[in-house]
Amino acid sequence: MTSNAVEITFKTNNTIKMKKHIVKIRETFFVTHDVIGFTPEKPKDYTFEPGRATEVAINRENWVKEKRPFTFTNLPNDDFLQFIIKTYPSHDGVTKELLSLKNGDELILHDVFGAIAFQGKGIFIAGGAGITPFISIFRNLEKMNALVGNRLIFANKTKDDIILKKEFEEMLGDRFINILSEEDTDEQSHGIITEEFLKSNIANNTDKFYVCGPPPMMESVLKHLSEIGIAENQIITEEL
Repeated sequence: MTSNAVEITFKTNNTIKMKKHIVKIRETFFVTHDVIGFTPEKPKDYTFEPGRATEVAINRENWVKEKRPFTFTNLPNDDFLQFIIKTYPSHDGVTKELLSLKNGDELILHDVFGAIAFQGKGIFIAGGAGITPFISIFRNLEKMNALVGNRLIFANKTKDDIILKKEFEEMLGDRFINILSEEDTDEQSHGIITEEFLKSNIANNTDKFYVCGPPPMMESVLKHLSEIGIAENQIITEEL
């Protein structure tokens, strides 16, 4: 943390109601054509488990109450935080405003939450920006030399939409499986995630299954997993 990070606690009748941390952005960068990364300061004693998220607001007039959930993509022991966020420039909202931020601008962070965390080796199934909870998990597994036995199925529209493609290829090799719905290439499968596609890429039905993506995609994948015979207690996902 740098000395500029500020923690604010609100109390009502001596009861802590909410914490927020105002932090300066140290770095901004593009990940894909419409996905940006932010590296803000890390507040003192601010901890999280890989896969978790927090609500983030922009510390600007008219934006402080516009909180949005974003997942941490750095490692817990890093001396900084990182968020990788898909933006929607055509929509007048938080992600469009994020595009105007620069180094030194401020974000407001709140408490850590989330249902996704590593619970054992398995298959990670992501759609688009749903990859973000898995980034910190895979980076942490790599740091612990524990990537063996894990694979990633990543669904996108086109190859240009694949977030951190090179990094996942280096980490997972042929255990990084891509499928594109709107582009047919020699490198990636074409179409959507079907029951047959899952069957062809599941090595062990006793593995854990981590699922995150747009609600329609998640509903479809969860239905297919159930039809394949995967038990509910094997599946880790955010609530729909």
